Amino acid sequence: MKILALSDQESLGLWDYFDPRRLEGIDLILSCGDLDPRYLSFIATFAHAPVLYVHGNHDDKYASVPPEGCICVEDKLYTWNGIRILGLGGSVRYKPKGEHQYTQRQMDWRVWKQKLTLLHRGGFDILLTHAPALGLNDGEDLAHMGFDAFNTLIDRYQPRYFIHGHVHMNYGLEFPRRCSRGETQVINAYETYTFEY
Repeated sequence: MKILALSDQESLGLWDYFDPRRLEGIDLILSCGDLDPRYLSFIATFAHAPVLYVHGNHDDKYASVPPEGCICVEDKLYTWNGIRILGLGGSVRYKPKGEHQYTQRQMDWRVWKQKLTLLHRGGFDILLTHAPALGLNDGEDLAHMGFDAFNTLIDRYQPRYFIHGHVHMNYGLEFPRRCSRGETQVINAYETYTFEY
């Protein structure tokens, strides 16, 4: 199964200079947030695959202009073709106001609310977030710090993949595109990244 992950930066090849070959063979599209909702709607129109998304810290406009034809998996365990996808968007709170920003404690609470569902469904296969995990390819500044709750989820359930965005690849070479934590493959979905499930 071929999955296209997107985050933070709209790809010219998927929008301004759209090339339909970029979507050939794609079975599932996962958005990690901070993308123009019109961009996701455009992709959903041309893709022969569902587009699932969580919110980034700059996605306040989704409330008034939602990405049409896409499925929000925020705070849900969504199953597609037998793959269980847990969606937890947003970033660490770094300013007093703003949608989709959370303290470490608030994210702990969001994860705790999924506990019974995860127990009943036997865990999950993909963790789809905007922010990275704390200490795992995150930034040192508060705005780009990761959530410790994601480390707990990964260590407890060992999903096959942890897909996140938020830390842009052009911030510096110290952010790897792929790494692992235990049995979990970690992918930074900045702009676009295609992988086989």
